[in-house]
Parts: sequence; C-alpha cells; structure tokens
Amino acid sequence: MHFQLRDVEYFAVIAEHGQLQRAAEALNLSQAALSKSLQRLETIMNSKLLKRTPKGVELTSTGSALLAQVSKLRLSVEDVAREIADLSEGRAGYLRVGAAAGAGMDLAPRACAVLLREAPKVTVKLSVTDNKSMLAGLRDGTLDLAVTMMDGTQHDDLVQEHTHDDTWIVYASSNHRLAGRRQLMLADLAQERWAMASPNSPTNLLLTQEFRNRSLPPPRLTVETTYLPARHLLVAESELLALGLRPIVRQGAKRHAIVELRVKDFNITRRGGVIYRKDAYLSPAARRFIEILKATAKEIAAERP
Repeated sequence: MHFQLRDVEYFAVIAEHGQLQRAAEALNLSQAALSKSLQRLETIMNSKLLKRTPKGVELTSTGSALLAQVSKLRLSVEDVAREIADLSEGRAGYLRVGAAAGAGMDLAPRACAVLLREAPKVTVKLSVTDNKSMLAGLRDGTLDLAVTMMDGTQHDDLVQEHTHDDTWIVYASSNHRLAGRRQLMLADLAQERWAMASPNSPTNLLLTQEFRNRSLPPPRLTVETTYLPARHLLVAESELLALGLRPIVRQGAKRHAIVELRVKDFNITRRGGVIYRKDAYLSPAARRFIEILKATAKEIAAERP
C-alpha cells in the first residue's frame, strides 16, 4: 500500500485544527470519511499519528515527525507548480526578494530596475528586513532570494553566493568640526557622542569592539533610534557621530547634510551575497536577478572613489 497525497494533506489539516470535526468542516468532508483517511495513513505508517484528548486530538511523536515532512512536501509542491506555470505560460513569474538595509537602499533596487527593463511582465516584491527574518522567509517559502551580509556561518540547507562587499563608515554633519579633517584616527573620536540603533545593535557592538581593541573607552551612546531617516537628521543637525554602511549613508546624504569621516584606522568591510534555499525551484527571473546583482555590484564598486 502506498501513500496518497490526499491522505497526507488531510492529516496536516487535522493537525492544524486539533479536532476531527473542525478539520472535516474545513475540508468539506464527513467526519467518517476523514477518519477513514486517517486510518489508511496510520496503517501505512504502522503507528498512531494522533491521540484523543478531552479538547480534541494531539500529535504523537510519529505524527509530529510526519507533520514536519509534510511542510517540506508542501514547499516542494508549490515549487513544482510555479515551475510548470513559468513553462506553460511563458512568463518569468513572481519574484520575492528580501534585502538587508545596505543592499536594500542601493544594490537590490538597482538590480530590480534592470530586471524589469529586461522583463516588464515580471512582478517583484522587495522587502527590506533583518537577516533573521530573511533566513526564516527562505526556509518557509515566503522568500525566493535574500540579499544580505554573509557572516561566515554555513547553512546546510542554503546556498550563499558572494555578490558584493559593504563597508562600515563613520559619518557626521557636514558642519561638524571634524568634517574638514583629511585624516582622523579612531582615538580622535573617543570623546564624541554617538547616535545608534541600540546598545546591543550590530553597529554599536562593532564600534565598541574597535574602541576596545585600541584600549579606548567605549563610545558614548547619546541617542537611540532604529529609524534611519531620524538618525540621519539628528546627525545632520547636531554634533553627534554615527556608524553606518556606506550605501545607506550616501543615500541619506542626498537629503541631509551628512558626510563620511575619513578614519584611517577604521576599515571594516563585510562580504555580501545572495542566499537561496538549496532545494528550491529558482525561476528564470530569479536566476537572471542573481546575474544582474553581480553585474550591478561591480558597477557600484566602480563608481566609488
């Protein structure tokens, strides 16, 4: 006897609702028909998948293991459906891209623009979010690609392709007394006040470590805000300093009077790349987008002084 995909799907609906009656209503089936489907599946598995409780049903250990596999199966079915649609309808499809703040301000939008010029029927959803959310999105199938920093962590279920490098820089108001200096050292910034996202933000931790490496006191965090436009405005209108990715600062400088400070002994670069699920279907649009990302990253690097 072989698995029937229908029985597996019915089992997943029962697990989601926690009651046979509610699952039957959701599937528009009789409770008896749903019970027979469950029995067939338990016979094949040679194990109980559910146990009855006063409130409904709960998964057994075997049931929990099967449900985890069902989630993967659903993703595979969705991938196949998208691939067939691309082939049968002759379109590139719907591309869902997540991007970290740096890439999301410059690289990813520019690459999207190139893709849309080449394939105007493509639909793109670009989300600027954090790395944790992007990895989760790749794994649950809500994202096709993530453009972000690569911290060196290896993920067995993900593919990481290097596309670009991003550099952290210190910036200040164009009227700041240090803005006119051709060369600074990190020690010159030891007494300055800073605007950061939070004490435990990656930027603040990075800066603190650099100060510590030079036996300097930790940076004086004066203003906390996670809202980038507000941080740019605060820096432009005060004596505060801040740390940010060069693409983000340059975008901010188009609206606010902020400039990069040239700190000779502060040069932090992180590898950036595109990440996708190893077993996922990549549409023609996704594959082309990766190629465009790499080419666009080279163009942006060539533009930098």
